Amino acid sequence: MEQKQGFLVLENGMIFPGMRFGAKENVIAEIVFATGMNGYLETLTDPSYYGQGVVQTFPLIGNYGVIPEDFESRKPFLSAYLVSDCCDAPSNFRNQGRLSDWLTEQNIPAMSGIDTRTLTRVLRDHGTMNGMICDDPAQADLNAIKAYRVKDAVKNTTCESSYTLGDREMKYHVVLLDFGAKANIARSLVHRSCRVTVLPASATAEQIAALKPDGIMLSNGAGDPAENTAIIAELKKIIALNIPMMAICLGHQLLALANGIPTAKLKFGHRGANQPVLNLETKHMAVTTQNHGYQVQYDKDDPKCRDAADLLYINLNDNTCEGLRYRHFPAMSVQFHPEACAGPQDTAYIFDEFVQMMEVRKCR
Repeated sequence: MEQKQGFLVLENGMIFPGMRFGAKENVIAEIVFATGMNGYLETLTDPSYYGQGVVQTFPLIGNYGVIPEDFESRKPFLSAYLVSDCCDAPSNFRNQGRLSDWLTEQNIPAMSGIDTRTLTRVLRDHGTMNGMICDDPAQADLNAIKAYRVKDAVKNTTCESSYTLGDREMKYHVVLLDFGAKANIARSLVHRSCRVTVLPASATAEQIAALKPDGIMLSNGAGDPAENTAIIAELKKIIALNIPMMAICLGHQLLALANGIPTAKLKFGHRGANQPVLNLETKHMAVTTQNHGYQVQYDKDDPKCRDAADLLYINLNDNTCEGLRYRHFPAMSVQFHPEACAGPQDTAYIFDEFVQMMEVRKCR
């Protein structure tokens, strides 16, 4: 692995030295940390990281190489990758190459030898901030770093055209609106006898209605949910179709905004496979995989929130909203990832609940 010295310069002026690999150009990104102990390939190919530089808190990355079958999208959408130690001699019977070579091919700047423990504590204590990977700290313009914003994330991660997974003999037909979808969402539906038609984020209510689906899935994705004003407006029309709906992560946030429930940015987000959530109906706790920097601000004392939806899940670390069940149309949404790839399978049953919603509608 060819390396040379490089630096991460944060917007607050802190400098972290390390060794550069992957693409050689300088890059500015929103720096976030992910706490998963495995699944680095799924992290690298999760479109929800669009425009971000991901810090892996687990110290050794790359030890099982590159395995395309584990990818969650067609390519990596993150802007940079930061690790403590990148293994350059992977060992796995499915391995098809070194992580360092793949990041170079994919034009992703990366750094190893970073003090990820200190960097993560800085982001946790002071909040998510922007940073620049460069060859020389003198190249870093702090004003330009501070001014960086993740924009047009959905536009740049959604599919270019529609496609279908599964066959016509399957019992249910689900339309999946792709806001930057992880592949395992569609796989989880196909596994439950659902033919899945994936549509770009720009799809209209009329296009969806013409497909006569049994259910609608709103996918995960990247960026500030409130930025997507056209999608939010269209979701109000999609809701009026009264088709059973399930929403995950960004989809959960967009559905909330379409129903007048606000969103806000978290201090440092939830990213990893160890986030505990509580089901307020069953009182059962589950460990979940999450990747988001924004939250739905459900206020139980706000009549507008209470009229729109019931709070179904909360995060046990900070009590933020993790799921809603809507009152006036058949829909439920979760902030975490029930498809959990990689991660715990505690909440995979949510897909079964969605299938049951479709079954009830078909039996009417």
